[in-house]
Amino acid sequence: MKATVDVRTIARSAGRKRETGTMKRRDVLLAGAGAFALPAYLQLTSEGALAQGAGRTLLLAAPGTPEGFDGDALRPGTQETVVQVYEGLTRYGRVQRGDRTYLDPSEIEGHLAEKWTVSDDGLRYVFTLREGVKSPYGNELTAADVEWSWAKSFAQRRTGAFIASVSNVTAVKALSRREVEFTLSAPSSILLAALTLYVPGIYDSTEVKKHATAEDPWGLRWMENNTAGFGAYHLRSVRPGEQAEFVSNPNYFRGRPHFERVIYRAVPSGASRTTLLRSGQVQWIDRPTVQQVLDMQRDRRVKVQDQAGRAMASVRMNTAMKPFDDVRVRRAMNFAVNKEAIKQGVMLGTGEIARSIVPPIVRDYDPSFFAYDHNPERARALLAEAGHPNGFEVELLFSNIWWWEEPMAVQIADQLKAVGITCKPQRITGSDLRARGAPARQDMPLFTFEDGPIVLDPVYALALMASSTGVSNRAKYANPAFDALVQRAATSPDRAVQTQAVKEAQRIWMEDAPWILTVYPQTFEAMAPNISGWVPHPDEHERWVDLKVG
Repeated sequence: MKATVDVRTIARSAGRKRETGTMKRRDVLLAGAGAFALPAYLQLTSEGALAQGAGRTLLLAAPGTPEGFDGDALRPGTQETVVQVYEGLTRYGRVQRGDRTYLDPSEIEGHLAEKWTVSDDGLRYVFTLREGVKSPYGNELTAADVEWSWAKSFAQRRTGAFIASVSNVTAVKALSRREVEFTLSAPSSILLAALTLYVPGIYDSTEVKKHATAEDPWGLRWMENNTAGFGAYHLRSVRPGEQAEFVSNPNYFRGRPHFERVIYRAVPSGASRTTLLRSGQVQWIDRPTVQQVLDMQRDRRVKVQDQAGRAMASVRMNTAMKPFDDVRVRRAMNFAVNKEAIKQGVMLGTGEIARSIVPPIVRDYDPSFFAYDHNPERARALLAEAGHPNGFEVELLFSNIWWWEEPMAVQIADQLKAVGITCKPQRITGSDLRARGAPARQDMPLFTFEDGPIVLDPVYALALMASSTGVSNRAKYANPAFDALVQRAATSPDRAVQTQAVKEAQRIWMEDAPWILTVYPQTFEAMAPNISGWVPHPDEHERWVDLKVG
């Protein structure tokens, strides 16, 4: 009979068993009614079959369990799950292309808010909340919840505070039970799009306040293991390193989701996650590698869907540290790297070569300023001009946050040898990489990272990743002329002015060359063949509420 896999055993075994690479098709044989050829350490249980047989449980395999549920303090697994719990005042429209549904960034519609008004000067928005929106605790959404939630983000001075800053929001105030006022310092071209986000999250403040203390007024410690939102799902329990269990919000205002329960299992090994999917023991896996995707595309037991990427896989150069404080060195690094070779060798031919910091799926993307085709001779000449005729030595730090980091670091180091640069790849932990790239530190001269806008807007992309105050500007890039252009685009109500400012900002950023441009990786999702409904989102995380069987 068909074997059933105990994913808890995988989680325990992953630390003892070294992953040996991508699983080939021969490793899991399609055997009809026969047993699958599974590694010996995968124990058998009926839990996976029971979960799928129920039809209302989604079993998902991810690298680990979430390490917290505060969207203002992203940790491993946080963003993947808080997007299921916290939803925005607005949302993007939807458009149908063939048998797939996509977001339409040109259309913003009401979500937790049903409508809004804007003052003539663009400095005051009043949102009317949808009536009857309730959390799993039974508390109805009020303007006081919105005011409290934004106050939390302002106080934390992290992701939500950046969203407020880039949207020009200075204050959020409840006017009545269902009306909430946003006051802006200047008109904002991106506010309505920013309000589609999970952060600042809209919390059930009535519930959170029960768990707040004088030392912890926002209930942040409680949020490490609990959720209180108005979205489609709610955390029931979490066992670190094993699994988190989510259940649907019985009061969800858009109706009952297909999946009433989601089991988010920790399966650290990517090869094991693909094994579980191919053998039918889970219905969704988190972020397979490109090689795994290519293997699974030939397997009729798996469905793989894709979407153009919005995040760039790049190598960052710290513009405040030698030798990368010299623009000639940064340009030389770009000329030395063969982007097509990276696309073929690392991304296996998938994705799109990056030619701007604004991704191709966002309006006003302009690749015309890209000037860094592979040219080792030009790289050597620039290095000589900068006083490095014999090159230099540097460490290239990488982590395991994204699967492509190590192979890209190795390939780039090999390519840099041709221009005399001795580049030494060095692995550090993902937590260390994030901490060292934080605004208060930023002490890495050269490192890998992947970033992209979670708001489908060019002004947001530029502000997030390249303005001097951007929370994802992790290598101290600063150019006052660039910042002024971003501010002009962010505050002008004239779309033509915005477009021109965005274009000029892309030109300046390309000339300053703070990153080694490589590829926009393609986004892939792998699922059971009977799962449908996936709608790609700019944060590249599925929404369980969209998914169904059949």
